[in-house]
Amino acid sequence: MLALSTLIAVSLYSVAGFLQWQVMQGESKPPRSRNQLIGLIAFISHSLSVYLVLHQSSGINLEVVSVGSLISWLVAGLVLLSSLRQNIDNLFIGVFPMAAVTALLAWVAGSEVGKMYEGGLIAHILLSILAYSIFTISVLQAILLSRQEAALKQHHTRGLIASLPPLQTMERLLFEMIWTGLILLSASLVSGFIFLEDLFSQQLVHKTVLSILAWLFYATLLFGRMTFGWRSHTAVRWTIAGFIILALGFFGSKAVIEWLV
Repeated sequence: MLALSTLIAVSLYSVAGFLQWQVMQGESKPPRSRNQLIGLIAFISHSLSVYLVLHQSSGINLEVVSVGSLISWLVAGLVLLSSLRQNIDNLFIGVFPMAAVTALLAWVAGSEVGKMYEGGLIAHILLSILAYSIFTISVLQAILLSRQEAALKQHHTRGLIASLPPLQTMERLLFEMIWTGLILLSASLVSGFIFLEDLFSQQLVHKTVLSILAWLFYATLLFGRMTFGWRSHTAVRWTIAGFIILALGFFGSKAVIEWLV
């Protein structure tokens, strides 16, 4: 069942991502609902795959590849849902291939080892995953925004530009994502201090320090936006920098503990 659900998800994600690339390049202009429907079926199949990978007889499997698949599944779902009210379909180009790769890795490289977690710790983990998922979408949005602004400066109004919302709308969406991610990251850090015995223990210190540093980056960006009107290139640079720091904390320390220690 895991193999079948994963292969269906990978195949449909790949098809939807490729078709959206053709749309962005101006090679075709089908109804938006087509790619949304293909993506939705892939997401449903991915849901079963994620469930089977995470839920083991010995507990919940939260290894790097399993969490990676869970995050990409959540990102795909959030982007699909958001595409119903905003024309952000071009995010499919980055989100769907990412979901396909992580789902495949979770199936091929994942293990059947699980661990039991207490309720408070589960809440902390879920908040962390939600925050990381939102920031993943925001960095993809920042990359699209950067490309859009560069194309407009060069007076290129076809392809990518023709398929994106206005620049102001793209910026507003980016900062909405960052606000949402920062709130979730704040809740994650607070829950960590409450439910974990020592966030600065040897195994967690790198993740904790880098997460706090990422929080400071995003908080500074939002403060600069409200106070100094930061936008475009400045917003993109700070968004990407914060995401890199967060990714190093989220996956870097986990990978070192699982693979090297």
